[in-house]
Amino acid sequence: MSADHILTFAQDLSGGGVERAQLRLAAQWLGAGRRVTLAIGDAGGPLAADLPAGLGLEPLGHRRYVAQRRLAAITLRLRPDLIFCPGNHYTLVAAWLRWRLGDACPPIVAKLSNAIDRADHGRIMGAGHRLWLAQHGRFLDHLVAMTPATAALAARAMRMERRTSVIPNPPAPRATDVGTGGAALPPGRIVLGVGRLVPQKRWDRLIAAIPALPDDVGVVILGEGELRPALERQVAAAGFAGRVHLPGHVGDPLPAMAAAAVLALPSDYEGVPGVLREALSVGTPVVATASSPAVREIVGDPRLGSVVAPEDAAGLAAALNHWLVAPRPAPVPQPGGDSAARYLRLFDTLV
Repeated sequence: MSADHILTFAQDLSGGGVERAQLRLAAQWLGAGRRVTLAIGDAGGPLAADLPAGLGLEPLGHRRYVAQRRLAAITLRLRPDLIFCPGNHYTLVAAWLRWRLGDACPPIVAKLSNAIDRADHGRIMGAGHRLWLAQHGRFLDHLVAMTPATAALAARAMRMERRTSVIPNPPAPRATDVGTGGAALPPGRIVLGVGRLVPQKRWDRLIAAIPALPDDVGVVILGEGELRPALERQVAAAGFAGRVHLPGHVGDPLPAMAAAAVLALPSDYEGVPGVLREALSVGTPVVATASSPAVREIVGDPRLGSVVAPEDAAGLAAALNHWLVAPRPAPVPQPGGDSAARYLRLFDTLV
């Protein structure tokens, strides 16, 4: 038997890395002749243009997380062969489905999309989170991580040592393949950030580093999110209005990455940040905080970029200054060209 019908789900298409990878995989699964259905709270947003032809849509009525409870009825009606949980943000939904449907629940495969250890958790919340992770083996049939280091950590934390695979995200399409959906950068040397404007990403650190950078260097952050007003206030208070630009979400960040002097990712925590691989694929060096074990896996060669401690403001500024003048690395091909096929082989074994 094979997983002829795959059901997956999301809250919205606001432009996060989880949903970007989810849609890339869905497009390739459809291309392989499988039926794919997306249960979605809000089908609008920046990624709506990336919805692949042939993808079935099941509206959940609202983007709020609680609307995902309707997946149980959708699953019973559609009878998919397998459910794909696109990130650990959604594993509570997987637990609900397993509890609600019991033996009628098809196999569930979840992808690890964010950090196992969260820097924003205190001691009590961290302990509760570890207890929650330890339950995942009860309701997930298989776990997919994107690098060996993250897979090892997750398998232990979730007690799924024999049910974990390593499959990278499919690579972002090259800019020449996807048209002109990118953003033009302003003149001068640019430090580029790509990601949602949310607390996890800590774009405030990048803005705070500007006084330590040469006067001709500007900062551009591509993304949208709840912290836009706070970041705009920070920029205005520091008098950086002419040096910091927040154009919003762009469909194709690769042209901007190729034009930037360096890409920065100053996050508190990450899973496997695809923006680092995308930047390196066009020969742009990266400066990132040690926000995940995967960061040092991706930036394993010192010729590719620098990894600094999250709270090391001086180290972040020094690394940015180094790569503003250092030779650019040779492009590094992104892994994952066969990822969609590897997922399908895994799905078929579970079905």
